[in-house]
Amino acid sequence: MKRLLKELSSTLYQYILNSDKREYYRLYDKYRKNERYKLVEDVRFLDYIFTVPDPVSFIFQYKEIFVDKIYIFNTDRKQPVIYDCGSNVGTSIVYFRKLYKNARIVGFEADKNIANICRSNLKNNNAENVEIIDKAVWINNDNIEFNEHGADGGSIHGSGNKKIVESIRLKEYLDNEPYIDFLKIDIEGAEYEVLLDCKDSLNNIENIFIEYHSWVNDSQKLSSILNILETNGFRYYLESLTKKDSPFLSKTTKSTMDLQVNIFGYRI
Repeated sequence: MKRLLKELSSTLYQYILNSDKREYYRLYDKYRKNERYKLVEDVRFLDYIFTVPDPVSFIFQYKEIFVDKIYIFNTDRKQPVIYDCGSNVGTSIVYFRKLYKNARIVGFEADKNIANICRSNLKNNNAENVEIIDKAVWINNDNIEFNEHGADGGSIHGSGNKKIVESIRLKEYLDNEPYIDFLKIDIEGAEYEVLLDCKDSLNNIENIFIEYHSWVNDSQKLSSILNILETNGFRYYLESLTKKDSPFLSKTTKSTMDLQVNIFGYRI
């Protein structure tokens, strides 16, 4: 009972003192029952006003980025360079801009409709010095088949609303940057191929975030990704986003994905 009371009091204490967390609860209460994939043009949070194509997924974006602060990092550089692969509507970018107002940010978003919303959100919230490239991060510049999701789950996987989109080879961009303070790779399942292609181009990166996806119809690649990080001198920390009760008794899943892991790579 004492432990329960302690946890409850800690949660209440955090709620009172943490304005970002209070904002999350407000957003959750307001939008959690919204119809999925229905555009909302006036989503207000903190000091921002956003257009979002799916408020439900946006709520959890906000929680990860502003409450859990999964992208926070330190640098002494006056103009840090940030590459945001999978920018979606720009939530991560305004957070990076809040962290470092002079940062040079390059964002990549494969879904052109979402990329246009991102540009509009950044403009309306005075997030300057940001380049948005509306192409898929990939291993070549030859275009790729892409499954549009309508929110934050667009991917080269899946069999839904697929179309050919323009692609860029990330390795070429990394090779042209003398130093990158933070590289975020959240590209819904294309991360292994991209990292394998970039394995010899990571020496100039100080911090790297990778959202790893394991698809049930494909072999798992987590160990290969970690090996790439180890070979390039990164320490890493893993945080699973999937939870299975009794994993040995629930080896299969109805989902197309059986594992999702956040990988935080950094140099010491």
